[in-house]
Amino acid sequence: MFETSISLPNKILKATWKRYDLVFKRPAKTSRETFKTKDTYLLKVGFAGEEVNGLGECSPLWTLSIDPQDKYSEKLDWVCSNINSWKEFLYSDELKKFPSILFGLETALLDLQNGGKQIIFPSRFTQGEASIEINGLIWMGDFEYMAQQIEEKIKKGFKCVKLKIGAINWEQERELLQNIRNRFSMEEIELRVDANGAFIPETALQKLQNLADLGVHSIEQPIMAGKFDVMADLCAKTPLPIALDEELIGVKLFQEKRALLEKIKPHYIILKPSLIGGIKSCNEWILLANELKIGWWATSALEGNVGLNAIAQFTYQTGNKMPQGLGTGQLFQDNFESPINLVGNKILI
Repeated sequence: MFETSISLPNKILKATWKRYDLVFKRPAKTSRETFKTKDTYLLKVGFAGEEVNGLGECSPLWTLSIDPQDKYSEKLDWVCSNINSWKEFLYSDELKKFPSILFGLETALLDLQNGGKQIIFPSRFTQGEASIEINGLIWMGDFEYMAQQIEEKIKKGFKCVKLKIGAINWEQERELLQNIRNRFSMEEIELRVDANGAFIPETALQKLQNLADLGVHSIEQPIMAGKFDVMADLCAKTPLPIALDEELIGVKLFQEKRALLEKIKPHYIILKPSLIGGIKSCNEWILLANELKIGWWATSALEGNVGLNAIAQFTYQTGNKMPQGLGTGQLFQDNFESPINLVGNKILI
């Protein structure tokens, strides 16, 4: 029911992988840490004796990913050595322990299926006939740096702005949001915030009220993941829609996903294919979200351009029209070649 449709000719496959370090133009700060570099791994799958190859990006985020870091290279070696048995292990319990490798393999196989042209899901988007609206992401920093980013995003035409909060003074963060709201109505600029679990349960509800008073659209992961009862209580009482993000990581089985959503009852969920197990897993979350009347959008998780391209193509073909949280690869000094481009507040090919 949930299988991603992958169909390849009955030919012998070959596979290789290579590690890359992506260097940030400027350190990227969240409430958890500050990123200066990001390692990522490109997986290449092709037919033996032929030049056509599919490319997938395996992009773990070590502070969040459940992928075992000490066994990561070994698992990539194993995937390449056993690539001709991919049908048997792609959605196995063993590979689900490495969600970023699963996503990279899925998308490499889909790319190969479509001719090795970085086309994962053929659509009007891949034909250059449609675009995807995205939010303008405001990274943490001091007050002046965050204010500067906000101005730049609004000037570029972004109608949805998302701030990462929880690292600087709470009153300053409120002031940044108030400054936007003083100039732009809720209809003109949609404000989203991402706390990355920075709030403590005892004061979270009051902060959610403060944000609701500022006309904020939603907040991602207000408290740390794993506090199911507390999060469920927050979702029941909050004046501000709550989106689950880190809460979805490591939830592998379909019935576990259902149980989580039925218990917490969030207003939205955030889908990050590299962190939650690839396309098939995202499709399961979407099915449940639709059934339970929960909204959702997709977000990249510091992938390079290869992974970002795949996530964008997947997102477009779902038909979701909300502004998506898709980075555009501009964070890194050097990035992989990609067909996607940023024009204003939209990405397109």
